Amino acid sequence: MSIENPNRNNERIVDIERNIMSRAPEHNKTNLDLDRMRLILDILGHPEQSMRVIHITGTNGKGSTARMAESICRAYGLRTGLYTSPHLERVNERIMIDGQEISDDQFVDVWDQMKDIIDMVDARMEADGKPKMSFFEVLTAMAIWAFADAPVDVAVMEVGMGGEWDATNVMNADAAIIGPVDMDHMQWLGNTVEEIARTKAGIIKPNCTVILGPQPHEAKVLPIIKEVAERNHATLLRDSSYGDGELEVVSRTPAVGGQVVTLRTPLGTYEDVPIDKFGKHQAHNALAALAAAEVVLPVNGALDGDLVAEALSQVKVPGRIEQVRTSPTIIIDGGHNVNAAESLRETIEENYHFEQLIGVVAMMADKQVEEYLGVLEPILTKIVVTRNSWRDRVMDPEELEKIAVGVFGEDRVIRVDELPDAIQTAVDLVDEDDELGVGYGHGVLICGSFVTAGDARTMLVEHVNPDLKKPKDQRVAIHPNIDES
Repeated sequence: MSIENPNRNNERIVDIERNIMSRAPEHNKTNLDLDRMRLILDILGHPEQSMRVIHITGTNGKGSTARMAESICRAYGLRTGLYTSPHLERVNERIMIDGQEISDDQFVDVWDQMKDIIDMVDARMEADGKPKMSFFEVLTAMAIWAFADAPVDVAVMEVGMGGEWDATNVMNADAAIIGPVDMDHMQWLGNTVEEIARTKAGIIKPNCTVILGPQPHEAKVLPIIKEVAERNHATLLRDSSYGDGELEVVSRTPAVGGQVVTLRTPLGTYEDVPIDKFGKHQAHNALAALAAAEVVLPVNGALDGDLVAEALSQVKVPGRIEQVRTSPTIIIDGGHNVNAAESLRETIEENYHFEQLIGVVAMMADKQVEEYLGVLEPILTKIVVTRNSWRDRVMDPEELEKIAVGVFGEDRVIRVDELPDAIQTAVDLVDEDDELGVGYGHGVLICGSFVTAGDARTMLVEHVNPDLKKPKDQRVAIHPNIDES
């Protein structure tokens, strides 16, 4: 990147983001191949070959596992790149180097270096009668180029959707993590667990190490993963949650702000490791991340337990069962499928003691809405149904209300069409019943979609203007992303 003169043309990241996001979505049946990604990396001289790779897929837990793996690698002094999706508030969140999201100016600079090459790929594809690069392909290519330019030692790449034809699958994984495989994105990945598993198994590369997380449908998923691993001469390490396995969460104890776990891998046992996240599922995410780090780190035998503990104790995962307020307690969660709802419910039941919990829910219309709500029904006193900012995909509040009434009953459902008003309604309900006025035992859960979580986080989390972190003489008088005309 042009470190000396980043963003030489004073471009605004908001304009570039709009340009990128105006492209075809990743949810597009016309671009289910890697043609565009292979071409752009060929033009760039294959920068993806300059780094070791941890590649992560699965129905849930990808983002958390990715952040944990990156943190362990960084604790050992390696330069790291982390690519995750979706972003909650800022597009920069998707691309992180050494644990920090790239700045607005760095993002603009990467775009400036890439845009002419992206145009070349688009033109070549059009000439061949094929679609242009999607927004996710553009962002993935930008991340790979930024990582190579840094340069990073290890790239931790979260799959956007599926695996086999996902844009990230141009990376040759040293460690391929496959988390829980369940029903989601069926219109693109298939209508059975077996079809979905086969698509996700596409990230398994020759001679890599495959780390298989807990599988709720193990009898259907494991034979497929074994077959693909054997075909690629890959080493398979299995989480022992549902049977035999080389990886094990030996013990876990809930603690303030998270949990303390003991983890076992083929290389050793790591005792009393603090994890700064609630939930059994996060213990298994940490186990997978640890096993992957063991593969890519240049260390013989087990890793240093103190470094592992330090790394995992500092991992923050925005929007994943994240408590953003107290008095009353407000939790946001971006999970949107049944497996995510089950983890959310289990975590709340284990770590909180609510007398009253009001749900604020906005979901995409293509999700298993009734099943999702059914999982959460036992822990919610009432539910406020609403909509988020993605108006093209979000379920209409009236339709969501009908489904919710069928699950909760009419007396427990309130419809408030706009999310800010829905959150305020939920807080008011909690305040009315909080006789002591301290918020204990009373809470609000905002969930159903990463867009919902991102919208809520923008409203509820205090943000410090990044410009204030700069020396005074480097600050701008007007925020560059605000057009005052």
